[in-house]
Amino acid sequence: MTTNNVEDQKLPGKVQGLTDVELALLLCLIAKEHCIIHTTSEAVDVLEEEIQLIASNVFGLSASVLQCSTETTLEDFSNGILVAAFSLEEKLPVKSRSPSPNQQTSSYNYAMSVAEDGQRLPNVVVAKNLDIASRQIQIQALELLRTGRIFTHTAVHTTPRPFLFVILLSAPGPALVKHLNDHIFLSHYHDPEDGFANLEEGTEWIEDDRASQSSVVHRSIVKESIQKPLFSAESIQLLMDLVGSATISIDVKRYSHDILTFLRRHRAVAAGVTPQATKHFDLLARYVVACITRLAEALNSSWHSSLAPLHDLNFVTPSLVQLAARKVYRHRISIVAPEDERSMQYGSSLAVITALLEEVTPEQVIEEVLASIEMPL
Repeated sequence: MTTNNVEDQKLPGKVQGLTDVELALLLCLIAKEHCIIHTTSEAVDVLEEEIQLIASNVFGLSASVLQCSTETTLEDFSNGILVAAFSLEEKLPVKSRSPSPNQQTSSYNYAMSVAEDGQRLPNVVVAKNLDIASRQIQIQALELLRTGRIFTHTAVHTTPRPFLFVILLSAPGPALVKHLNDHIFLSHYHDPEDGFANLEEGTEWIEDDRASQSSVVHRSIVKESIQKPLFSAESIQLLMDLVGSATISIDVKRYSHDILTFLRRHRAVAAGVTPQATKHFDLLARYVVACITRLAEALNSSWHSSLAPLHDLNFVTPSLVQLAARKVYRHRISIVAPEDERSMQYGSSLAVITALLEEVTPEQVIEEVLASIEMPL
């Protein structure tokens, strides 16, 4: 890859050093899409702080957290995701919102909109436990993602550029409403055993004999920092410019179509293989993942276990297609109810079908489909 400056030359190393959550957020920023991050109920609070640190330290973006519950109201939602106008990104160099004649209007920058009430939407919104909020709240979240606007009693707030909506869930949990779920680009499960790199680096443990019997104090995390982020706006833009560089062969394209067909026809799948999902599947497999992979060797993590040791690629491989299928369809596929399973039309026993589907998960369905289709050479 040709590089024009020192920062571009450092980009492969930066990508190589990303954690699984950082890579998930980077993929969404490049694709201008949104994501679901799952973890255990015990680790969800820690992961919330980790994502905030990733937003500020890795990408130099402002962030807010919305704590959702069954009692969350529309007013709580609208006011809870706003931040004060003076925030992290205003301490950093900001590009003009009006592009020059030589600039593309789609360029990545830190443009934002501050309303008369002195508040604005941050670049990253973490909606924690959105799945337990009412249907009305989830529809409001979908409206924000689709229109890029949110209304309060005093102002209309528009989303800044870039804007990332992260739905943080503790697995397992209730599903999101259908249309919001289908609008989400990808989902990723973070195993707490993989650690929280930014939180561990930014947190100090100190001993103080006067503090308590345990004499250990956990210092609070600095939410905002003026240090230079790991990925500048120019770095993100460079990755976005590479989006169209990946090609896909006829055999690999046929392979991806076979995956879609087998998923739709699987006896345990009730819904989830939608046109929007197909669009996201193609985007993740053909463009974004390929661009990330061509910049750095595969990480030694669950994200890239099937990709090593790929390097400097500008074409899509079957392994990338498999990875995209796991990330795009995991949160979309819903398991059929036993009474609606197709073999019931031909006299199958309800008790047998219930036992058969009892332990089936979307992950198992995806893996079964991938194992049943021969990969092209």
